[in-house]
Amino acid sequence: MSGGIVSWGVYLPYWRLERAAIGAAFGTATARGTRAVASYDEDTTTLGVEAGRRALNIAGVPVPEDLFFSTPAPAYLDKTNATTIHAALGLPAGAGAYDLCGSVRSAWATMSLTALSGERRPSMAVISDLRTGLPGGAEESQGGDGAVAFVFAPEGGVAEVKGHASVTDEFLERWRVPGETASRQWEDRFGEEVYVPAARAAFTAALENAGLTIDDVDHLVVAGLHARAVGSLRKSLGVPSDRVAPDYVARMGNLGAAQAGVGLADVLERGSPGQVVVVLELADGADAVVLRTTAALVAVQEERRKAGSIGVAALADQGRADLPYAVFLSWRGHLRREPPRRPDPERPDAPAMRRNESWKFGFSASRCVACGFVHLPPTRVCLSCRAVDRMEPLRLADVRGTVATYTIDRLAYSLSPPMLGAVIDFDGGGRYRGEMTDVDPEAVSIGTRVEMTFRRLYTAEGVHNYFWKARPLSDGAGATDEDAGSVDPGGKERG
Repeated sequence: MSGGIVSWGVYLPYWRLERAAIGAAFGTATARGTRAVASYDEDTTTLGVEAGRRALNIAGVPVPEDLFFSTPAPAYLDKTNATTIHAALGLPAGAGAYDLCGSVRSAWATMSLTALSGERRPSMAVISDLRTGLPGGAEESQGGDGAVAFVFAPEGGVAEVKGHASVTDEFLERWRVPGETASRQWEDRFGEEVYVPAARAAFTAALENAGLTIDDVDHLVVAGLHARAVGSLRKSLGVPSDRVAPDYVARMGNLGAAQAGVGLADVLERGSPGQVVVVLELADGADAVVLRTTAALVAVQEERRKAGSIGVAALADQGRADLPYAVFLSWRGHLRREPPRRPDPERPDAPAMRRNESWKFGFSASRCVACGFVHLPPTRVCLSCRAVDRMEPLRLADVRGTVATYTIDRLAYSLSPPMLGAVIDFDGGGRYRGEMTDVDPEAVSIGTRVEMTFRRLYTAEGVHNYFWKARPLSDGAGATDEDAGSVDPGGKERG
């Protein structure tokens, strides 16, 4: 069997911002549609964790032995962000974790390096971006937040690389110096004059390298932050319009570093074996790769359906689009909101985080091997049978649960009040009291079905405090699973 991509996952945040809200605030005309917005408790690391979970939550996917993470907006500098993703995904200590950050083009290098590593052992590429522009600008309106992940392995690949080519040119079209939150751009026509010839050259060379012609192309993905150049190339490369993959920018925004990967994931979800896919990305030059899908694609698509994976097109249509523009600005740091009248949180303690890594990052409980009682957080002494040191770890990050009770706290410290605290009963055992996110306080109720999501609780003195929160399942607050039953903390059904 051939190697290559064996699984993929895409994550888009819950929130959407209507572009019309930006125009209304400034009294200007804006484009139609929405953009995906990372919540106040999300950053590029948490987005990457969610995409990685979706790539691994498929039957038969091997455990990655290398993890490569890329983003132009890292949560940390001078600290590896990939190690946080590694811990949250529960990967073994023997698996490497590395950052390739700094620019959109770094994402292409991440995919290339992961593909090479995947020829020898299972490897994962995680790419995320959080696009922030100045208020009222095109970057703010047209950008979007999201992440994509791919798992590569020596066998079972769904797409083989047939050819590739790159064109590099040093020119100043987009830049951001350290400390700035928004990129700057040169005049649009200048970028288009440079990008279009470079992209044409890379596209032609990649097809020649693969021994193919334009007529052989079944799917074309064109991505890049220069909208004019991308739009021009989508129409002028000679590929019929029905073979040019949709970019969904009108509904989710341009995801920057993650845009090309999300486009490839969309094609893999819709494609058939034996088809030729060309991915063309514009960033400080142009890169193109030619792939041909294999017979393994059908089986992977079926496993994704069984796992309940949602396609890119459906994800683009989801999301809550009533986010106030002022709230968006406060989340992005452009509008300083009065903080809650409570003491600021203290900086998380590094030794304590290290001692509790499996709980804090992996959300692993302990289960008593004597009686089966599940403890959250993990403990040495069983609360049910009092057995000592007879525990086994139990990862609950991917286990669903049910709201047993909840409270709406309007006084607690939160960047998006009110805070909703809930007691969650997990399927199969375990009860936990924690925060909920991505939820309408008026819609939640006892019995609401939830899943866990990795979030940033707060940042204090430059240290991010990551942990897990619960959120309603995508099928709506109050939804229940008929086959889930009602479970007590000891794992015994109530009826």
